[in-house]
Amino acid sequence: MSQPGHILLHGRILRYELHERLTHWAAAFSYIYLLLTGLAFWSPWCSWIAIALGGGQISRMLHPWAGPLFFGAVMKMYSMWAAQMRATEADQAWWNAISHYMRNEDDQMPAAGRYNAGQKLLFWGFFWCSLLLLLTGAILWFPEFIPWNLRFLRYVAVL
Repeated sequence: MSQPGHILLHGRILRYELHERLTHWAAAFSYIYLLLTGLAFWSPWCSWIAIALGGGQISRMLHPWAGPLFFGAVMKMYSMWAAQMRATEADQAWWNAISHYMRNEDDQMPAAGRYNAGQKLLFWGFFWCSLLLLLTGAILWFPEFIPWNLRFLRYVAVL
């Protein structure tokens, strides 16, 4: 399944290129920042997190901008990997053999290609949840654009 350009010296294989790694790290760091500052905003018991990240005012200022950075990185990952994340017949065989995977019996697992079915499921879960995070973040960032008869969206977005 490796492409000729991905085979390196001494039989090593280049699994991810630099731009894929940088995009993934941008998504990871921005998500961690969003998670930590979001916890600090959500509960007074976690206010120490905002203090550790530069203070409440800085966290409050940067949090809404880290969201679009995270979503942009996720969309870039989508553009790079979505075609490879489509379900195949090999994925069904992988799901049927999941008990071998859980027991670390790799020799019993069917060939999966670059991504196995579990990794594909995780990718799609992250993708759809990032869309949900963007939607709830936009509702909280721009509450004045939410009509009064849809105000329940504000309450749902906090959950």
